[in-house]
Amino acid sequence: MIYAPVIDPVAIGIGPLKIHWYGLTYVAAFVSAWALGVWRARRPDSGWEPEEVGDLILTGAFGVILGGRIGYVLLYKPVYFLQHPLEIFYVWQGGMSFHGGFLGVVIAMWWFARKTDRSWAAVLDFQAPLVPLGIASVRLGNFINQELWGRVTDVPWGMVFRTGGPLPRHPSQLYEMALEGLVMFAVLWWFSSRARPPLAVSALFVLLYGCFRFFIECYRQPDAHLGYLAFGWLTMGQVYSIPMILVGVGVLVWTYRYARRAAS
Repeated sequence: MIYAPVIDPVAIGIGPLKIHWYGLTYVAAFVSAWALGVWRARRPDSGWEPEEVGDLILTGAFGVILGGRIGYVLLYKPVYFLQHPLEIFYVWQGGMSFHGGFLGVVIAMWWFARKTDRSWAAVLDFQAPLVPLGIASVRLGNFINQELWGRVTDVPWGMVFRTGGPLPRHPSQLYEMALEGLVMFAVLWWFSSRARPPLAVSALFVLLYGCFRFFIECYRQPDAHLGYLAFGWLTMGQVYSIPMILVGVGVLVWTYRYARRAAS
């Protein structure tokens, strides 16, 4: 049995000013996306200029933060935040929905594409491989906050979280960090290193995240106020992941079929 490290969620405190580790993981996410984007934009065949990447990442950051928080408020705890509206702005306490953030980024990339006279597909495909390392960083923030831990388990690597009671649990934050972050980054970076049909890279991102999230939800403790929605195992995270899987498969099939017809 392993005890999860107890880390002060405040990384830096200067008087009333407090900088939380959770916030720093978001900063690290955006910086890593910017660095990867600049690296890829320097390729002669990228069709991008390194100077454009900063604007892309800043636009995406707004989409992530606004979409992620609004998504969490509306999809997971609408009644609570209706009763405590000021806490909507307490983002340093956690409470961000990936699915809401995903929709926020999709909308933000549509706006960026219009602003820069690019195709929406090209913007999404360039941006998709830059995201997984950021997901890994934020999942590390969840681990530091000792939130979103997994179900009770007897596996040797089970961890006791001070916020999760005396029994060992799956460190599901680390599972997500590995699959949704590191593995997905490796696959997408390789897949996007060659020319692909429009939206193929984005569709693979959606498919992989949906599959990984659905799988990890089998080990992650559902939100206490939601519990299991059906069958004694189905969670809200899985419900929101099913459309991602279907859309990912559908768009991949469509884009490759369209590319083959166009080439014939």
